[in-house]
Amino acid sequence: MSKKIILKSSDGESFEVDEAVALESQTIKHMVEDDCIADGIPLPNVTSAILARVIEYCKKHVDAAAEANAGDKDIYGNTEDAELKNWDAEFVKVDQPTLFDLILAANYLNISGLLDLTCKTVADMMVGKTPDQMREHFNIKNDYTAEEEAEIRKENAWAFE
Repeated sequence: MSKKIILKSSDGESFEVDEAVALESQTIKHMVEDDCIADGIPLPNVTSAILARVIEYCKKHVDAAAEANAGDKDIYGNTEDAELKNWDAEFVKVDQPTLFDLILAANYLNISGLLDLTCKTVADMMVGKTPDQMREHFNIKNDYTAEEEAEIRKENAWAFE
């Protein structure tokens, strides 16, 4: 029977997870090493909805590593696991607020695989878009004056070719 760890979301929900799954997070791993888990681990920056998704990701990757007998978190490099790549691709097919919350959680929890996956997803959304198209896609307000924008375009003409 594997050891369990309690994770507490910012909205008060508790999740009991296998230690191996929780240790995908370097932040949690350090707390375990420092013996700071007696009453569960509070995660004030992660809501229950996002924590559930993060746990789902970590569990899938722990299970895939166990199946591959790799024991290596970078499962792609060693096994080229097409099924896991497809699962990851489906995992990040979420709305933008959820994707950005997953990025923040992956960063806070220091889960490099999830952070890389979610950031790559956002980067892929930008490929081939002009700055104006990106502003529209990500709902970013242009706070430059026309003169400031003209100056930036002049200084960085190479980027607008």
